[in-house]
Amino acid sequence: MSDSWKLTLPCTRAEAEAIDASGELTIDGVLMTTEEIEDDVESWRLDAYFEHEPAAETVAAVRALVPSAAGAEIAVERLGDADWVTMSQAGLEPLSVGRFFVHTGAHAGAVPADRRAFLIEASRAFGTGHHETTSGCLAMLDGLADASFANVIDIGTGTGLLAFAAAHLWPGARVMGTDIDPVSIDVTAENAALNGVEGIDLVVADGTLDDAIVVRAPYDLVIANILAGPLVSMAPEIASISDVGATIVLAGLLETQRAGVVAAFEACGCSLEAVDRRGDWSVLRLHAGAERFVAEGPFDPKGRDGWALDI
Repeated sequence: MSDSWKLTLPCTRAEAEAIDASGELTIDGVLMTTEEIEDDVESWRLDAYFEHEPAAETVAAVRALVPSAAGAEIAVERLGDADWVTMSQAGLEPLSVGRFFVHTGAHAGAVPADRRAFLIEASRAFGTGHHETTSGCLAMLDGLADASFANVIDIGTGTGLLAFAAAHLWPGARVMGTDIDPVSIDVTAENAALNGVEGIDLVVADGTLDDAIVVRAPYDLVIANILAGPLVSMAPEIASISDVGATIVLAGLLETQRAGVVAAFEACGCSLEAVDRRGDWSVLRLHAGAERFVAEGPFDPKGRDGWALDI
């Protein structure tokens, strides 16, 4: 096997999302984006793995993916005789949360017998479970296992992981996964087939006002692992599709953003029940009011960019 190589550049969250969401990249290698600094949601890193020393035009193509790093020096590392695809996945160690075990193909042999395993490769969509927001949502859902839900929606489903977890916990429930990004819905469908998950309805939608979503409302469990800005602007939409007394799980927000998100949902008749803080990130569980919230549109779509968060 020939030597492998890695190129590294800083990037922004928006650039990371664009790279992971694109199905049209022509670079002959594996691209991985990682959150670089825990307390800086905008600071990311791009690692590009190659099975041979990249030519100058390849280096230029990688640099073109991250315009924000135009003035940064690109780090070029020779990895030696190694499986470059496996190495690109090496940082994604298996994750065990409650009843769930999330892993990549590199760790397929480590699956415990007493866990529901999900094989989720790092790919074109966010949500392998390793980011605090996704693992916190898994833990929050696991803690609700004794509850009963019949109609579940996962908004900003990414790789589909949280929708899969809900389908496992409540096998009799109708489960829908939605995302603004068509690529994420394609990835979720692929992951569902790979993991033997059946019956999840998938919808490409900007917000919750798509006909396919509205006709299924009200939902007794709403999951939205997106970002603080979209959560605030979408609070009336999310509340309007929630049933009386519904459980709403929100993530993708920093602890410093919690008050603003909670206030937006309190204005829609929801109340905070629990917080799972993980580092600088918080996962919220809210309770919908005793009366259905009736939203008044049109809604401001500002802040919806970048729904799915990451790993």
